Amino acid sequence: MHSDENALGMAAACVGFDNDPAALLVEQYQQIASGEMHDLPFFRAGIPVSAVMRPFDGQWVGCVLTPWMLSVVILPGPDQAWPERKIGDRLALQLPRGNMTFMVGELPQSGQLLSCSLMSPLDPHLQADQAEQLMRDTLTMLLSLPVAEAHDVDLSRRALFSRRG
Repeated sequence: MHSDENALGMAAACVGFDNDPAALLVEQYQQIASGEMHDLPFFRAGIPVSAVMRPFDGQWVGCVLTPWMLSVVILPGPDQAWPERKIGDRLALQLPRGNMTFMVGELPQSGQLLSCSLMSPLDPHLQADQAEQLMRDTLTMLLSLPVAEAHDVDLSRRALFSRRG
């Protein structure tokens, strides 16, 4: 992904990823983990940097796990061009499981992304395998349609015999 100026001179755009950007995210967050975040008191050295992404509604939606946080991230998908946004701006988006507020961020190699922190810092009792499973389960839940709740069945005789089929 990169930023481009279009032929009309409009604002630069963030061009989408044709392929799953999870490995690129892992690489960038690993660099951050071994640099500026490593010595912070909430850094969990036993938690790996990991990411899982899925195409959704033309974009890449996923979860990123690092030794300091679990976040939902969105990057532009194939044939997408996002307008350049101010870093730190907030956007409310609706996913199948509900509305979420994302913050515009930027990484050196992938450019702008939308991020919503779910857990920062990480629970101190969370083990590496549990954290990775939580990351995968979270993405599945976020992109799953809510199940309609069944109404209680009225088992009274009056209700049983008054229904018309």
